Amino acid sequence: MGVSMMWTQLWLNYGKKKDCGNGKFLGNIALEGFDTEKKIVRNGLAELQKGVQGMLGMAPSFAADENRAGNGLLIRRNPVLKKESWHLVQKGENLLLEAADENGLLYGIYGLLRLIATEKPLTGLDKSEAPDNPLRMYNHWDNMDGSIERGYSGESFFFVDNEVVVDERTVDYARFAASIGINGVVINNVNVKNAATWLITDRYFDKVRELSEVFAGYGIKLYLSLNFAAPLELGGPDSADPLDARVRDWWQEKMAEVFREVPLLGGFLVKADSEGRPGPFTYGRTQADGANMLADLVKPYGGIIIWRCFVYNCTQDWRDYKTDRARAGYDNFIVMDGDYHDNVILQIKNGPMDFQIREPVSPLLGGLRKTNQMLEVQVAQEYTGHQIDVCYLIPLFKEVLDFHTYCKEGADTVADIISGRTLGNTNTGIAAVCNTGNDTNWTGSELAAANFYGFGRLAFVTSLSAEEIAEEWIRLSLSNEEDVVETIKKILLTSRSTYEKYTSPLGIGWMVTPNTHYGCSVDGYEYSRWGTYHRADHLGIGVDRSHKGTGYAGQYHEPNASMYDKMETCPEELLLFFHHVPYTYRLKTGKTLIQHIYDTHFEGVEEVEEMIRCWQKLEGRIVKEAWENVRERFERQLYNAREWRDQVNSYFYRKSGIGDEKGRTIY
Repeated sequence: MGVSMMWTQLWLNYGKKKDCGNGKFLGNIALEGFDTEKKIVRNGLAELQKGVQGMLGMAPSFAADENRAGNGLLIRRNPVLKKESWHLVQKGENLLLEAADENGLLYGIYGLLRLIATEKPLTGLDKSEAPDNPLRMYNHWDNMDGSIERGYSGESFFFVDNEVVVDERTVDYARFAASIGINGVVINNVNVKNAATWLITDRYFDKVRELSEVFAGYGIKLYLSLNFAAPLELGGPDSADPLDARVRDWWQEKMAEVFREVPLLGGFLVKADSEGRPGPFTYGRTQADGANMLADLVKPYGGIIIWRCFVYNCTQDWRDYKTDRARAGYDNFIVMDGDYHDNVILQIKNGPMDFQIREPVSPLLGGLRKTNQMLEVQVAQEYTGHQIDVCYLIPLFKEVLDFHTYCKEGADTVADIISGRTLGNTNTGIAAVCNTGNDTNWTGSELAAANFYGFGRLAFVTSLSAEEIAEEWIRLSLSNEEDVVETIKKILLTSRSTYEKYTSPLGIGWMVTPNTHYGCSVDGYEYSRWGTYHRADHLGIGVDRSHKGTGYAGQYHEPNASMYDKMETCPEELLLFFHHVPYTYRLKTGKTLIQHIYDTHFEGVEEVEEMIRCWQKLEGRIVKEAWENVRERFERQLYNAREWRDQVNSYFYRKSGIGDEKGRTIY
């Protein structure tokens, strides 16, 4: 299949690279222990040939081990290795790539191509990678009409006009996902409605099966988001009660049909009883009742049910100071810990609210001690700049993974929990809401592709640093020139802090334009039903979540609970999330709270201006289209940052009546 120039090839562009003496290992390639009739093996070898030819200008020859001539690359199955892992090492005049299985073979080939693309010598090499998380998934919020909920990169490439699309772009997407270790993809929005409900019917089976086969050729399981009310909408019983025998019988017949027609399906993702979606609460049942009913019916086919924990009261009264959206996930699920069957995974957002630039780690992570858990993060930049403002999210994800929950001595980090190390289970992992669309460059902003790439690499090897991942992506995608790499790396690694400075101070979050969630509107959600308040008055700002307030801090294990409960010990980056703080309160820097708000918002704009100066110096050093794409978005980011600075600073000056010590202009 030829490569169309309709869209970019991201980090798999395979342009000409410096050889570094690697060509001597890649003229002859032999295979031992792998079946070349399997599609995933064929795809891996085709990728290897394509990459070597593009980057080194040579066409390798393939042979069985016993027929190979001279030195070269030997690819060998080694079942002793961990599932999906690979090991690449120089052995005399040869390079040996060992892999545990077909997925490991594919990941090892991409690992080898990554080294060539970043111009690393293979001589003396001894490198291996094994996945830290069993499930490494992308959740797409694509709608079947072609729109994408919270999509900032064009329209869907999975769906057009209520039809499933399987084409060359689908294959490229699978290649990109496999190259970073993704092994599961949910293609449709968790808010399942209209035509998407029918994905589990013969109206779409042929295309869904075709898509599942494309994915399987790259080691990826296809999953679907499921409408819990499907029996009602697809002509079944007049109920979706999970304990109703009629409902169970309908689902049993439906699952038998689905897995017969799409045998490679991995299972289903379910959003229930949340933001208007139907669920078991409608019938007085528990979340476990709903999840277990479905899990039991997909289990004979090896299927799993991934059940989202984003369940909260979205009709809250802003006058109510005790009801707390942050509490809802824990309150709704902790009482059922241990009730879920072994092929149910609870998918938990990284924070208790909704993908803010700064919020604490959800207390459900580690709070649940007997239940399969999966971390959910958002690569799509819903609250973090819409892929207009640059915001490299891997540092945020690293902070979450490294967080100590104190649920089990020696195995208490979020990374421990979702890897299965804490409970000794394997139905665990990490998922991200994806940021791709049909834009030519896939992610809207060229720099937003660093998040797409970075999530997969981090999901596979959680010990990688944000800096290592950033450098890897830059070298693969834009340039291997040292000064170019360092410049872009500086922009990426400071971007999250910069965005936080000019938007939401000290963990308060939310002060965004309602519905779109881009741009400043300090009181946009303050009197709404969504439970997303900052509670600013003339004396201070913040939500009291201590034992004197909503009690949310007490949902954590000690010593975290006590740490968050006291204003003096609460980490300052989360101070306003946990406490209502006077404007005159002095932070550890000696600044008052109000001065910190002023200073950070001015600093944020200055840092965007510095980013722009750095980017300007790269003109002519990277691909013109990529440079121009980012330059144009920086213009929009600077406007956005200035609006945030002036609106936030003016708002709090008018609330507090306290001026800026530095005498800068506040309106």
